[in-house]
Amino acid sequence: MKKYFQLGEVFQYFVRVFKKPDPNMPTSFNLRVMHGINKISIVMFLFALGVMLFRALTR
Repeated sequence: MKKYFQLGEVFQYFVRVFKKPDPNMPTSFNLRVMHGINKISIVMFLFALGVMLFRALTR
């Protein structure tokens, strides 16, 4: 059960998404757009989580 609640891989993904891309790796337009959309969705999720936490603590 402990295996299912490990968050290390989740945080590694956040670091990997926001890292500067490796210039030696070939990239396509579709891959860059996909990573851009992932970045936007992660930022929106964290913002919404922060707003919900703020609202819960101020009640």
